[in-house]
Amino acid sequence: MTTDTSIEDIPSADDPVAPAPVVVADVDRALEAILMVADEPQSLIALATVVSRPVAVVRQAIERLVDDFDGVGGSIRRGFELREVGGGWRLYVRADYDYVVTDFVSTQNPSRLSQAALETLAVIAYKQPISRGSIASIRAVNVDSVVRTLLGRGLITEVSTDAETHAILYGTTDLVLTQLGLNSLDELPPISPLLADGAEGFDERL
Repeated sequence: MTTDTSIEDIPSADDPVAPAPVVVADVDRALEAILMVADEPQSLIALATVVSRPVAVVRQAIERLVDDFDGVGGSIRRGFELREVGGGWRLYVRADYDYVVTDFVSTQNPSRLSQAALETLAVIAYKQPISRGSIASIRAVNVDSVVRTLLGRGLITEVSTDAETHAILYGTTDLVLTQLGLNSLDELPPISPLLADGAEGFDERL
C-alpha cells in the first residue's frame, strides 16, 4: 500500500508544534465564562479577539446574554446583570441583591486587614483616583485579590474610568476617613517623614 506522504512531510521530535487554533462552538457561553473572571470592563474588540469571532457576532452574543440574565423571553432572572461601563462590558451584582452581598462580605471577611491590603489602601489614599494597573506598578505585585477585598470591605470604590484606557479608577470611601478619625483626605500626614532612610524615591512614586 502506498501513500502520498513523504519523509519530509513527517515532523521530527525537534520541530516546534504550532498550537491548534481555539475553536469556540458556543460563543455566548464562552463570553459568559470570560466575563465571570474579568476584573475590568471588556470591550467588544477585546472579547472578539479572545473568541476569534467578528465584532458584530460578539455584539449580538452580548445582547443575548443581557436578555438572558434579565429574564427576557421566559428565562430565569439572574442575581447579576451585564452592564456596559466605560466602553466595555462587565458583570455586576443586581441592585436588588446588594444588601445580601454586602452582608455576606462583611461577615466573611476578617476584621483585620492584611499587610498587603494596608499597603494597597495607602497607595489608593495618596494617589486616588488610580487604576488597578497603576497600583500594581507601584507595589510591583499583582493586586487583583487585594482590590477585591478592599471593595468588599467598603474601603474603596469605583470613582470613574480612564478616558484613554477605560480602566476603572479607584478612590477611598468615607469609611476610611471614619476609621482614621479624619475629616478629609487633606489631613493625611505627609508620607516622606514616615519613610525609612534612603527611601525618598518612593515618595515620588506614592
